[in-house]
Amino acid sequence: MPQQPAYDDGYGDQRGDGQPYGDGRDEVFEPRAPRQGAHGQGYSGYNTGQVYGQPAAAGGGRGGAGRPPRGPRPAPNWRRRIKIGSITLVSVLLVTSVATYFWADGKLKREVDLSKVIERPEGGAGTNYLIVGSDSREGMSDEDKKRLHTGSAEGKRTDSMMILHVADDGGNTMISLPRDSNVTIPSFKGAESGKLYPNQGRQVKLNAAYAEDGPELLVRTVEYNTGLRIDHYAEIGFGGFAKIVDAVGGVEMDIPKGFKDKKSGADFEAGKQTLDGEQALAFVRTRYALPGSDLDRTKNQQKFLAALANQAATPGTVLNPFKLYPTMGAGLDTLIVDKDMGLMDVASMFWAMKGVTGGDGKSMNMPLAGTAGGNLLWDKAKVKQLVNQLNNDEKVTVSG
Repeated sequence: MPQQPAYDDGYGDQRGDGQPYGDGRDEVFEPRAPRQGAHGQGYSGYNTGQVYGQPAAAGGGRGGAGRPPRGPRPAPNWRRRIKIGSITLVSVLLVTSVATYFWADGKLKREVDLSKVIERPEGGAGTNYLIVGSDSREGMSDEDKKRLHTGSAEGKRTDSMMILHVADDGGNTMISLPRDSNVTIPSFKGAESGKLYPNQGRQVKLNAAYAEDGPELLVRTVEYNTGLRIDHYAEIGFGGFAKIVDAVGGVEMDIPKGFKDKKSGADFEAGKQTLDGEQALAFVRTRYALPGSDLDRTKNQQKFLAALANQAATPGTVLNPFKLYPTMGAGLDTLIVDKDMGLMDVASMFWAMKGVTGGDGKSMNMPLAGTAGGNLLWDKAKVKQLVNQLNNDEKVTVSG
């Protein structure tokens, strides 16, 4: 019987001649070609570690033939990361600062035109601010007026006035101007009418100048009666003052002697206490319950401004956006300034005020020589000496 040709059945365990595989014969059997997948891709035998349907990598190793084994990851470049982080932080702070500047600058109410003030004295060294607290009730509801004991009078009047001299080389000075000061109303040009009113020698209380023709006449009257040129004007009303105090979380005061005043709503006991906006406004407005009336009130105003400035400039306020922005917003929303006053001028005024009230400089009342008809008379010789020292940026030796 003829012999059948040998063949491999694909499993390598049997041949066509019936002999078991591995019987010592020398035949060499070639392996079959790999089967073709559905897309013509080959697949290898078992245990290759390859994904089904992909060819096995030669060499069988993790990196494949000719690839070195994967080494450890390089250490992080901390210097580069810190540099990138620093640049990002500076960029964010810069953008935030610029945005805050334009936001705050846009809130300033530049409503006072000092170019309307006539016959002005020559300027000296340093910068002089006339800072006014008015009884403006603008933006206040009837409930606010009742709560703050402001009354409902139309218009507005000056409730406090101060000259802040910011020296070019230090030695800043704050001078309170009592509202009952006896002054002469000089010739002036009407802020609205533009009409020229001649000097008739009228003697009035200082706050009457503001009531008669607003901030421009007040500046003109202060300059005429002192000989000191006013460079900038800043005014804040009742509502804005109370909001600033509330925004900083209240102001701690040490009141040496308790007092009550029905007109202002003041009702204080002696000792340390934290005043909210309503209480603070009552404290700085009280005059009838004080023995020295207007003079004692100016002392209380300076004392409170010192505490407020120190409270507002603490890291807890400046570095906390939840306090900083409400505080700035409350102040700037009701702050009226002259047309040439910028945000940097406001900042300079604030820091100088903080320094003076904190003991870095001199705080005083306008020098007085007595009274006449209930009005306070300025000591003209001392006022002249004071103005000369301010104009020359000299240390102020005159006492109030």
